[in-house]
Amino acid sequence: MTRLLKLLQLTYSDRQILLNTFVLLGLVRLGMRLLSFNTLRKIINKNSKPNPRLEKISLNKIVWAINLSTRYTPGGAKCLARALTCQVLMTRYGYSPELRIGVVKDEAGNLEAHAWIETQGQVVIGYLSDLPRFTPLPSFSGI
Repeated sequence: MTRLLKLLQLTYSDRQILLNTFVLLGLVRLGMRLLSFNTLRKIINKNSKPNPRLEKISLNKIVWAINLSTRYTPGGAKCLARALTCQVLMTRYGYSPELRIGVVKDEAGNLEAHAWIETQGQVVIGYLSDLPRFTPLPSFSGI
């Protein structure tokens, strides 16, 4: 009941952003399960263009909506789904995101990967305290 009250106390625009983010995150997660990465990127590219009719919102609001949506998504969301969702939202609201994927071998020799979004050299979502240990692959700017 407390969660519902908190949701109802949000402004209409915040509820709308949160609902859109929750649905988008779910669609991205579904796409990651059903499609190849390249196919998913092409679909995302076709459907994420800057929308001048949208009132610009802060990057903090986008990150807030992704974090809250992740918290209420069954099973949560991995870094790549969160980064792709962030990239779509940032593009729609007129920002220039860069999807970054980094890899590293752990001490046992297993390959680890992590995805994050940068804009103007700053990490927007996906920050880790040990992020520098990942070797970034070429940027996926503009999906």
